[in-house]
Amino acid sequence: MMSIMRSTSKGRRIFTEDNNKRGQKFDRLKNSERDFEVEEDKLIIHRRRHSDASAGPTSPPRFDVDTDPLMVLDTAGPYDLSNTNSPYSRSPWSRHMNSSSPPPRAAPPSPPHHHSHSADESNASPNALIGSLIREEGHIYSLAVAGELLYTGSDSKNIRVWKDRQEFSTFKANYGLVKAIVVGEDKVFTGHNDGKIRVWKVSAKNGGIHKRIDTIPTLKDYLKGSMNPKNFADDQRRSRKVLWSKHYDAISCLGLSDDGGFLYSASWDKTFKVWRVSDFKCLESINAHDDAVNSLVVSLDGLVFTGSADGTMKVWRRELQGKGTKHFFSQTLLKQECAVTALAVNFPEVTFLYAGSSDGIVNFWDTEKSLSHGGDLKGHKLAVLCLATAGNLVFSGSADMGICVWKRSEEAEHTCLSVLTGHTGPVKCLAVEKDPESTSTEQRWIVYSGSLDKSVKAWKVSDQAPTMANNKDDEQHNSKPTFNKAPSYSSRGKMGSRRY
Repeated sequence: MMSIMRSTSKGRRIFTEDNNKRGQKFDRLKNSERDFEVEEDKLIIHRRRHSDASAGPTSPPRFDVDTDPLMVLDTAGPYDLSNTNSPYSRSPWSRHMNSSSPPPRAAPPSPPHHHSHSADESNASPNALIGSLIREEGHIYSLAVAGELLYTGSDSKNIRVWKDRQEFSTFKANYGLVKAIVVGEDKVFTGHNDGKIRVWKVSAKNGGIHKRIDTIPTLKDYLKGSMNPKNFADDQRRSRKVLWSKHYDAISCLGLSDDGGFLYSASWDKTFKVWRVSDFKCLESINAHDDAVNSLVVSLDGLVFTGSADGTMKVWRRELQGKGTKHFFSQTLLKQECAVTALAVNFPEVTFLYAGSSDGIVNFWDTEKSLSHGGDLKGHKLAVLCLATAGNLVFSGSADMGICVWKRSEEAEHTCLSVLTGHTGPVKCLAVEKDPESTSTEQRWIVYSGSLDKSVKAWKVSDQAPTMANNKDDEQHNSKPTFNKAPSYSSRGKMGSRRY
């Protein structure tokens, strides 16, 4: 039994007992249609019949809502974690993980307090849970860290701001679940499943006050566009004309250029768009893929990477043209049967590119070697839903409810240091900030994970792997990590063909 310290809405902290029973929230999440009333609350994962390493346009088959589950690994069966090629087999951490003992589970549904914290953070292991931010209102879809503040977005339409793991402020979008958050110098951009981007101004006097100053596309865009038929494109899904600068399906992700001058938005409408931050004008709308664009990442060298449900990952090159910009297709790095679901690059060096897929595998490329393929990381049983990097660490969150912590060596070899378990739902988003306790000899980070179990967890992570000398009874432990049994999600009936 473990003590958990919780905080009330008035800031008073109380202790409750955690009996480590299996929580019931996830069964409600899985079985209740009431939790899935928003039409676009879904991730697009199409399965195709064949894979081809060469580049070239393809048309994926129509998704069969009667036969195909969404959250699946692949039809060949689960990945064998005992495979000797897996980084797990080389991890000191895996040597002392007992497969006969289940991994720690999250606390059962808590009383409606705003926050909960571990009662004793001083004795935490190098990679350990240090607290949970709980707000019983919606599934968490987006996270962003900016200075001392953490932003969380959910299907409650609220954007909550946290400081020192205490609720700091809240602002509401009113329309569409919050699928993406990106923070600029003095503005916050939120992407929604209604295809719009909302812009919030941060108060200079009070960082907790956020005022909505615009919605992209702007009213001016609609008025100007209505005067010229060329400004409209076909919305094939709804058989209507839409403004070319508006996404006509859910926004999946947002990104900012390195100088903060351009905003990128990717959508399930198969496009990504480029906006000028100074006046919110849409500069480009690019038909990037044959299916939904699930992820986009902007590099520091003018490259943009997009990953799609059509199984491809593409590279785009940006060229500045006066006050505008123009993007050109460069190459297709990946072409596979499984959907590309998450992308990340290591900042600020930008020497490696990572791509997670619906088969649970993370591929990576070396940008200093002309984007040559470096290998893959096999650590998840279900789809990789999010990626994040910090220093020489890579974090992958999955529908299997676990978070793998990978360490990259100077030789570009990756070893799994640990698996962070505790969520009772798929891990949908990750954000990382540097731990103030970090030193030159030991890099430490605070990792935030948002889940469909309606919670955000905070983890203290170190880049120092456990040493063999610290492991007791090594020979009595299995070399495979263990996961909670993850439920599968399917597309049935009212839930829609792209919902999970």
